[in-house]
Amino acid sequence: MNYKHSYLVRFQYLGFRFHGWQKQPNLKTVHWALDKTLKFVCKGVRFKTVGVGRTDAKVSSTDYAYQLFIDEPPEAASFIESFNINSPADIRVLSIEELLDEKFNIIQHPKVKEYNYYFSFGEKNHPYCAPFLTGYLDDLDIDLMMEGASLFEGQHNFTMFCTKPSEETKVVRTIDSCEIIENTKLTASFFPEKSYVLIIKGQGFLRNQIRLMMGALVELGRGTISLEFIKKSLTGKIEGEFIKNIAPASGLHLNTIDLKK
Repeated sequence: MNYKHSYLVRFQYLGFRFHGWQKQPNLKTVHWALDKTLKFVCKGVRFKTVGVGRTDAKVSSTDYAYQLFIDEPPEAASFIESFNINSPADIRVLSIEELLDEKFNIIQHPKVKEYNYYFSFGEKNHPYCAPFLTGYLDDLDIDLMMEGASLFEGQHNFTMFCTKPSEETKVVRTIDSCEIIENTKLTASFFPEKSYVLIIKGQGFLRNQIRLMMGALVELGRGTISLEFIKKSLTGKIEGEFIKNIAPASGLHLNTIDLKK
């Protein structure tokens, strides 16, 4: 199905009440809410939307992108205004630009993604924190977790950090950078006095990879696994199930997407 025009649209969403990006029968997803709004904004005009990738239920994004295929060119300012007036409060469009390269494919185009996982530990958080960061009640060794995060940098076999990989799954991936720092990026009056963020950059991630990495770092902070265990796990040579602790989805945020020129 051919369309006359193609656009790159950047937008944000809070994923806490959505069942992920991808459309699913009888479930409210980000893609469902997006297309529902566009049917009103682009009333009577044929269009199709393709997202830059999938996010899980309750995962949020401050910089998501989708490719809009449409028969009639929208005017940028009025499109953004109309969308933001008519969309749910937890979705906001930031920009729209026409794609002049007819071969541009948002799924296959090279990109670097930065994910942030926000967390705190030691005490129960205010309930309002639930959509934004995970609160662990344990007294975690944060210095050891910071050391452990750096082990994920570089090219490794992430078989143990993927949910149900198939024989065709490309489990060897490269992490450009991985670190835990004190959180000053995302704040609110009801946040705990001190919180942290795991920042990960890479070109592609496996199913639940980041949440499993975070789960491993939490186990490291609890003292149930060691740095050596994480090192060995990244060779892909540990048989059987590795980490049962998958970090909750609501602490995970897709922070930026860099579409390579």
